[in-house]
Amino acid sequence: MRNPEFTKNPDGLLPCIVQHFKTRQVLMLGYMNRNAYEKTLTEGLVTFYSRSKQRLWTKGESSGNYLTVKEVLIDCDGDTILIVAQPSGPVCHTGSDTCFGEEVLTNSGFLTELESIITHRKNTPAEGSYTASLFQKGINAIAQKVGEEAVELIIEAKDTDDQKFLNEAADLLFHYLVLLQAKGFTLMDVEKLLEARHGK
Repeated sequence: MRNPEFTKNPDGLLPCIVQHFKTRQVLMLGYMNRNAYEKTLTEGLVTFYSRSKQRLWTKGESSGNYLTVKEVLIDCDGDTILIVAQPSGPVCHTGSDTCFGEEVLTNSGFLTELESIITHRKNTPAEGSYTASLFQKGINAIAQKVGEEAVELIIEAKDTDDQKFLNEAADLLFHYLVLLQAKGFTLMDVEKLLEARHGK
């Protein structure tokens, strides 16, 4: 993972965008210095540097509405931080779900969360992770696995064992999500294409 370059700004602060781990909605914007960033990584809770209080401030330290870190990304210039997080309550001090007055709709289902997990495995590979091993093998191996799972699903579709069919369908869908990630796409990209086709 790229390291943030705090020395780019004279005050040592970088903007930090926080995004909902399921819906990808922007929850809030805060600022981090190096200490806030390191505390966030160490404790797994989003911590900012409060410019008004002139100290580190863990989001939720008074309200209990913490932001649990799911993924940390740094932009191409190293001067902006993006954190994908799971909120434990309203993010804004006004009681709103976001600091922009939006309602967070988390009915997008587990697939969105699974995509987030796959992204994390891709960007932060862990030893023993099957998903990470797929990315390490490369696009050809991933595509081949999708083909194998598709064939197995077709075979089960001709049988009468519904559970085996569903298991193969789940395997195919999982590996399809991995393939999308390997190619730099998400389900949202496919959804937009389908929506565009439907409108024709």
